[in-house]
Amino acid sequence: MHKIDIDLVEMTLDVMKYTIDRISNVTPELGAPKKEEDLYKIIGETITPKGIGGEVAFKMFRDTLVKATVPIDHPRHLAFVPAAPTRAAIMFDLVTSASSIHGAYWMEGAGGIFCENQAMKWLVSLTGLPESAFGVFTSGGTAANLSALVAARGAWRKKDPTNNGVRALLMTSNGAHSSVQAMAKVMDADVVLIDCPDENLRGKVLQEAIDGLEEKDRKRLFAVVATGGTTNAGIIDELDSVAAVCEREDVWFHVDAAYGGGALAAPSVRHLFKGIEKADSITIDPHKWLFSPYDCGAVIYKDMEVAADAHSQKGAYLEIFKDEGAQGFNPSDYQIQLTRRLRGLPLWFSLAMHGTDKYRDAIERGIELAKIAEKKIQENELLEMVRPASLSVVLFRRKGWKAEDYRDWTYKNHKEGIALVTPTKWRGENGVETISRFCFINPDTTEEDIDIILETMK
Repeated sequence: MHKIDIDLVEMTLDVMKYTIDRISNVTPELGAPKKEEDLYKIIGETITPKGIGGEVAFKMFRDTLVKATVPIDHPRHLAFVPAAPTRAAIMFDLVTSASSIHGAYWMEGAGGIFCENQAMKWLVSLTGLPESAFGVFTSGGTAANLSALVAARGAWRKKDPTNNGVRALLMTSNGAHSSVQAMAKVMDADVVLIDCPDENLRGKVLQEAIDGLEEKDRKRLFAVVATGGTTNAGIIDELDSVAAVCEREDVWFHVDAAYGGGALAAPSVRHLFKGIEKADSITIDPHKWLFSPYDCGAVIYKDMEVAADAHSQKGAYLEIFKDEGAQGFNPSDYQIQLTRRLRGLPLWFSLAMHGTDKYRDAIERGIELAKIAEKKIQENELLEMVRPASLSVVLFRRKGWKAEDYRDWTYKNHKEGIALVTPTKWRGENGVETISRFCFINPDTTEEDIDIILETMK
């Protein structure tokens, strides 16, 4: 055996040992970022003409660099929207990479795309959309939302050719994810943010906002984006009444459920999504609340042909495969990316291994943890809820604290390896204030973890 082959085998064993140790550790070290110059002092140059060797590079990563990151699956990582990929999904993410499958076309990726589509079928079934609805996996919610809105604008222009070349306009609430405005910039479209004091978009408010548009702007309106679980507060817009307005006004109805979409599998809160089955498109991020590794988003369309009209790419080198086996579902036809890995494969494997009942129970656990935290906060004389817990998000305040107190508390807890819980802002009766926020995703989080964190607020 050549020396390079021996080194490769040894490197593979090192990587697999690290992987097994990492995924079996349910409470990994809560790392913290370091300044680039500090990392450089420790590591130095890693890309050299002769290479530094796999063993050296891997040791650098294992012993230093990974410790300058924050593991998203730590049970006391309750900031932002964390994640908790199953061990099965993580392991199969390795398999996905090792298999080296291009997931854009059926011709190259038939077996893998078949698996993705099995997982997608389950996702679509949660929404209540018609049987003809389907979707495709993307890199995340931003790519999924952008894909949906590009399809929406294409449909708007096809419906009325005089809209070709017109700068389009979409409407959403002030509680919508920041990516909606970012996507509008990419699309060169305008956004009207509807001011909803409680960050909850309702049909009545939407109708008033549409009625308030000038006629030229009303003609430019091509889509409304509602939210199925805001990232800040877990609020679900009044989807049924928003859907009714969109239908009446003949406007594309998109639901961004990147975070909250996982809760469609939870019977305890499924009724809160009433109206989502009327959407023209929906975004769900499996890497958030469906226990997949980064990066895995999904966009679902009521009418796949509309998506294909907007996204299908043509090229001489793309149309040479005529045998029957090469003909099938091409994910590249329905979203903005051509080159893509099979992001849905880890989700498929985890679902196939565990079954959907376990997914339901794990999602219900996140909702239960939020209620447990809410009760503990209500019983603590130093704390108070800002609003009722929604989905798996809890907003609360420490009485007497100012913005700098929350900031210092966050840094102290993180530095000491206790938890990562970051503050957020909320507009209440007294204006905008800084408060604290929990977001429960990881079913391995315990009541004791909640107690440990709340104890540090004394």
